[in-house]
Formats: sequence, C-alpha cells, structure tokens
Amino acid sequence: MTSPLEERWIRHYRDDDTCGTKLVCFPHAGGWASAYRTWPLGLPPDIGVLAVRYPGREDRYADPFPPGLEDLADDIADALTELTRHQLVLFGHSMGATVAHEVALRLQQRGCPPAALCVSGRRPPHALDGSRTYFDTDEKIITEILRFDQSRAPVFADPDLRELVLPAVRADYRMVDAYRGGPRPPLDCPVYGYTGDNDPEATPKQMRGWADLTHTAFRLRVLPGGHFYLVAEEAALLADLTDVLARTKRRTEAAS
Repeated sequence: MTSPLEERWIRHYRDDDTCGTKLVCFPHAGGWASAYRTWPLGLPPDIGVLAVRYPGREDRYADPFPPGLEDLADDIADALTELTRHQLVLFGHSMGATVAHEVALRLQQRGCPPAALCVSGRRPPHALDGSRTYFDTDEKIITEILRFDQSRAPVFADPDLRELVLPAVRADYRMVDAYRGGPRPPLDCPVYGYTGDNDPEATPKQMRGWADLTHTAFRLRVLPGGHFYLVAEEAALLADLTDVLARTKRRTEAAS
C-alpha cells in the first residue's frame, strides 16, 4: 500500500510484486508524468515503471510549485522513501536529469542510493555553472521550447491551451534558470548517459562530463536526433535501458 506522499508524487504505470527493480522516470521542464506512459510496453515485465508527478500539471494543478530545484528534489526523495527497499534506477531527461541526479545524491546521503542513474539530454551540474539564461517573459520561454520541439507550436497558438500549460512551463524554466549547478560529490552507483547526435544543449562531449560524478562506471549512448531524440528513438532507448537494467540486476545478485 502506497503512502499518501508517494501517491501524490509518483505515478505507477506498472508495479506489482514481480517488479523487484523499479525504473523511476523524471520529466523534462514543462513535461508531465504521462510522457512515460508507453514505456512498460518496451521494457521487461519484471521492471516496474514509475514516473514523477511534478506539481502544477495534470491532476496536480492546484499544488504549488516548489521555490527551487533543490526543494523539488527534497520532496521527491521524501516521496521515494518507502520505495528504497526495492532496487531503484532513476532516469531523467533534460531538466529531469538534473532533478534525478539531485534526488540520487539525497538518497545516497540517507544510506539508500539508487542502483543506477540514467541521464539524458542534460549537461552535468559542473558544466552548467555560469550558463544561465534568464527567461523573463513567456514569449522567450515559448521561443526556447519551439527551438527544440516544433510539435508543441499548435499548443501555444491556441489561447486556451496556452493558458493551461504555461504556468507549469514558466515555473520549470525559471527554476532551471535559478539552479546554480557546480561541483557535486560522486555517486556510488553507475551513471549512464544518453543524448541525440544533433542536440546543441547536450553534445556527446558535454555528456561525457557525467563520468566525473560517479565512483564506478560511466557509459554514454548517442542516438540519432535532437534534444527530443527519445520520442522517435523510444524503441532504441528502451532496448538500451533493458540492457542497463539487466546489468544492474546481475551486479546486485553478485553482491548479495
């Protein structure tokens, strides 16, 4: 039985007694947990697929936005407390990669680190320092979104839809802007990186900087596409994550 805190923050797309390993997915800025609703179809049946429900969207419209990204990570780490008795693998894309990393650090500090961290389309924190862009108007935010994802243009062209989605997008972008980045302690779990070969925000060279943030293994996979490569390349990404999850399971079994 899930706690009220977990129920508020975590959506369980597939999770039963056979799922000893749980993949916890973190959406991008302005994104929703439902971005991961199809992932159970591409992953083994013994893998739980969970997604983080950020405030201010979907069925959490009435919930206030956190004051900062670190506060968001604090809340999510608290929500995952009961789940840490299982093997957790964290996956985050774009802003979600930064949030997943901050959550991984908090879980490690509490003595229950994740089994692996998977980061996608986001530079490591020490490569973000000094690279902030101030999105002081909605127009600048929308321009930035459409620079990477033209498929969302009809949403912002419709006044009603625009007003529906903009508060969460605005809050996330400003939260990302305020995140200071900088050095972080290394994790005790492996880190797996993913990016598109045409992503200007997270080039393969920049993504390799995540290797500095683990005491153990790092591996980078580059797939075709831009910042949202994972939409068209979902099957290839999930195939690689299946391999990561199998490696994680074998490593845990060998250590026990």
